[in-house]
Amino acid sequence: MEEQARTASITELPIIAELADEAVREQMDGRGGYIWSRRETSTVPYILSLEAAMSSPDEEVWVGTLDSAILSYARAKIEVLRTGEYLGLVTDIYVTPEARSVGLGEALINVIIAWCSERKCVGIDSMALPGNRETKNFFETFGFKARLLTVHRSL
Repeated sequence: MEEQARTASITELPIIAELADEAVREQMDGRGGYIWSRRETSTVPYILSLEAAMSSPDEEVWVGTLDSAILSYARAKIEVLRTGEYLGLVTDIYVTPEARSVGLGEALINVIIAWCSERKCVGIDSMALPGNRETKNFFETFGFKARLLTVHRSL
């Protein structure tokens, strides 16, 4: 089995949009997932936001493949801080459950780190929902640490 992370092509957008929907469905019932799935995910049809990301110099979309089958994707963008410095943001990273633990997530995060480094980012942010220990552990493996907590009160 050969895993690979590479820049996505425009023809792969329907597959990526399907993976994004799968990612949201997986998280929406978890702790913090109800509000996140309604607020933090795109309100524009996702395929259109992916298309815009692919044409922006400050965003990128990648796919992770296993023997050429697309089983994961990631998306990142650059944000300009008040100081003029750049911060990388991992907005999406998802690996289908059956393809976890084979290196696709690792391959994707490594291309994101390289992409952000090339753009002289001072750091990279992402998020993990509070009940998702697997995601938190994944990011910690690559040196990510919590720097912000969002608090919420349901009514």
